[in-house]
Amino acid sequence: MPKGRDKVTIKIPRELYRRLQEMVKGTGFGSVTEFIVYVMRDLAAGGRLRQEGQGLTPQEVDAIRKRLRALGYMD
Repeated sequence: MPKGRDKVTIKIPRELYRRLQEMVKGTGFGSVTEFIVYVMRDLAAGGRLRQEGQGLTPQEVDAIRKRLRALGYMD
């Protein structure tokens, strides 16, 4: 597969993106995209977000899940 063809674009509300930008500051994630991929991989695997050094607190994980549910991205 040609380089770049192994990814797709997912649209999210701009306000959500801005809030995620603020959330990822100082967390060790290099970008909002990196954070979203991490969260979605974990959710797709049926696991819980793991705490790894500079990871998220359980309260942050709960807040993210609540926000995703409110936006209709999770059941």
